[in-house]
Amino acid sequence: MADSAHASAPPPAVRRVTPGAPLRWLARGWADLRAHPLPSAFYGACFALMGWLLALVFEHAAAYVAALVAGFFLVGPFLATGLYALSRRRERGETVALEPTLDAWRPEVGAIGVFALVLTVILLVWARASLVVFALFYTQGMPSLQGFLGQLASPDNLEFLFAYACVGGFFALLTFAISVVSVPMMLDRGTDGVVAVLTSVRAFGANLPAMLVWGAAIVVVIALGFALAFVGLVVAAPLVGHATWHAYRDLVE
Repeated sequence: MADSAHASAPPPAVRRVTPGAPLRWLARGWADLRAHPLPSAFYGACFALMGWLLALVFEHAAAYVAALVAGFFLVGPFLATGLYALSRRRERGETVALEPTLDAWRPEVGAIGVFALVLTVILLVWARASLVVFALFYTQGMPSLQGFLGQLASPDNLEFLFAYACVGGFFALLTFAISVVSVPMMLDRGTDGVVAVLTSVRAFGANLPAMLVWGAAIVVVIALGFALAFVGLVVAAPLVGHATWHAYRDLVE
C-alpha cells in the first residue's frame, strides 16, 4: 500500500530561489555544525581519513589521485547521508547524537543503494576517462604526486588542462544535476530514486544561476579542505553536507 501510494503521488513541486540562496544555506549549515560539532566532525574525519588513505596508496600515481579526489565530489552526496540526518534531527527538535545517524540510510536502503550504484558507475567511468585524458594530452609522462601541481602549471600542459576541465566538467555537471536534492529527499520522504533524481534535475534547471553559485561554493569549500592536507575536510565536508540539507528544504516544497 505504501509503495502504491508513493507511485501514485504527484511529483513534488520545486521552488525558485535567488542566486544568493547558497550563502544562506551555508550560513544555516554552519549553524548546524556549531550546534552539534562532535557528531559532525566524526563524518568530516571520515572524509579526511579517506583523503589520507588515497594519497598514501597512490603516492606515486598522481593521475589516479586526481581521478579519485574528483570522485569525492561524485559520491559525496551519498557519503553525507549521516550529516543530512543530523540536520533533520535538529530541525525537528530531536536529540542530536551520532549513533542514530550512522544507519540513517537503512529505511531507504533500496533507493539510496541504487542511487549510490549509479554514482559509483559514474565515478568508475570518470576514473577511466581521466586516465585517457592523461594518456592523450599530458606531455611529460605520468607525474609524481609531489611534483604534480608544479608540473600542471607548466605552459606545456595548457592543452591537457583544457581537455581535463572539459571532461571533468561534464561529469561534474551531470552528477551535480542529479544529486542536488536526491539523497536528502529519499532520506526525508522515502521517495524512490527515479522521482528523487527527476526532482533534482528539475530543481537544477529551474534555478540555474543559484545552482552555478552553489556548485562553485561547494568546489571552493571542499578545495580548501584538500589544500589543508585533508585536515580541512573535518570542517569543510560537514559544512557542505549540512548546507545541502537546507538547500533541499528550500528547493523542494
